[in-house]
Amino acid sequence: MARGAWKKSSYSGGGEGNACVEIAHRYPHIAVRDSKTPIRAVLTFPTPAFTAFLDALKADAKADR
Repeated sequence: MARGAWKKSSYSGGGEGNACVEIAHRYPHIAVRDSKTPIRAVLTFPTPAFTAFLDALKADAKADR
């Protein structure tokens, strides 16, 4: 992901396709915002913490199959 570029999941469908969060790399953090209201607050997380969060989501999704 290019630094500063906001990216939305390809899985965000729902209606108009804006019911999702977007992420952007803001070294050394990952920024997260609501795609429906991008001018509102942005949350930032240390990259290792965000990576651990994604790994846990993936593991949980595999366990549900």
